[in-house]
Amino acid sequence: MKLKQYPEYKEVKLPWINKLPLEWKVLRAKTIFKPINIRSKTGEEELLSVSEKKGVSLRKNINVTMFKAESYKGYKLCWPGDLVINSLWAWMQGLGFSKYHGIISTAYGVYRLKNKYQFEYKFFDYLLRSSAYLWELRVRSKGIWKSRYQLTDDAFMTMPIIIPSKSERRRIVRFLDFKCTRIAKFIRNKHRLIKLLKEQKQVIINQAVTQGVNPDVKMKPSGIDWLGDIPEHWDVVPLRWYIFISSGEFRSTEQVSNYQAENCRYPVIGGNGVMGYTNEYNSTEETIVLGRVGALCGNVRLIKECAWITDNALRIRQIKQFFIDYLVEQLRVMNLNILSNSSAQPLITGEIVKSQKVALPPIEEQKTILTSIGECTSNIDLAIEKAKREIELISEYRTRLVSDVVTGKLDVRNINVDNILDEEIIDGSTINEETQDLNDSMKEVSNEH
Repeated sequence: MKLKQYPEYKEVKLPWINKLPLEWKVLRAKTIFKPINIRSKTGEEELLSVSEKKGVSLRKNINVTMFKAESYKGYKLCWPGDLVINSLWAWMQGLGFSKYHGIISTAYGVYRLKNKYQFEYKFFDYLLRSSAYLWELRVRSKGIWKSRYQLTDDAFMTMPIIIPSKSERRRIVRFLDFKCTRIAKFIRNKHRLIKLLKEQKQVIINQAVTQGVNPDVKMKPSGIDWLGDIPEHWDVVPLRWYIFISSGEFRSTEQVSNYQAENCRYPVIGGNGVMGYTNEYNSTEETIVLGRVGALCGNVRLIKECAWITDNALRIRQIKQFFIDYLVEQLRVMNLNILSNSSAQPLITGEIVKSQKVALPPIEEQKTILTSIGECTSNIDLAIEKAKREIELISEYRTRLVSDVVTGKLDVRNINVDNILDEEIIDGSTINEETQDLNDSMKEVSNEH
């Protein structure tokens, strides 16, 4: 399926595009949209949220950390087909066309397509959420700080909107729906593959750290449910004898510049993983961090660089008679989250962790086990990285394809998706074909300049 550019173009005076297909128009948003400001009388309608990644979503289906109001009476209403813009995040394309009837923040903008363009929201969704329109949204959002940039109704309504003919808009939507559906299916399959590969890797690791790598070794009961039988010459020991564990915030009074360049920023590690970055550090030594509280209570993370560890995490250090990588894997097998309390906010303490018993192989055998794990899982790691790279490539291709089609750089008028075989994308070769087609098309576009 070879995509080419339009046979004729005309010059346009837009900062982010210099030509459009001959018959295309540029209109102001006020010619296409009308602002809507209808308020909820009860506040009982479905609560919606708007983000740059998902567009308009049901609030109940996403993880939002912001507080909920006591009442949503007086909040704005939107209906299916309405454009909703998070005015404070428009500069990051926090917008989308709603599929739902519901309530949104009073700070959001709601715009409805005029009768001439009614029921064509899919084309405008592709257009406004394309990478091509990011420039417009950023320069029209005004403010002192990025966190307070705001897109006003007037700024949006004067925005230039690219308009092909009605028949072309429909063909563009059909083509992009077809391509994006195939790409989404490919990405889902790759994510499933990554999940299976990670599970396979973890099985290999679990067996090695709990039973060793010698299949002929004599075994004995460990007396611990999660550990099962272990090699006869291994010991079972309480963790408190071999580690120092503490919680609470760790900060240094010294500046990062004493160790690295002043512009270095170290990760902030909390119970749920990396939370942000800081210019202060707590230690340069390798450290095991455990989620202490919250949804990922018991999460195990090995920190090999300077980091600020918050009081939402436990820190294990001063480890004796264990290779730190080996202990990390045992802690993961242990599934520490089941040790947390059963309250609404799960919590695990350092004392609980220290009281747990683990297997202690001889130190040299730990080294052998870690080497064996690396050898046995290296191909799995390569397969995971390949799948991640393929997801990255096809996502970049989708972004570029959508932008080039909705701005007229590529012509899809003669592409009949009904005659295209609905073939599965099963490996990277299809990605290469797709991206090569786009690259070839873009070379043709460049040669015309």
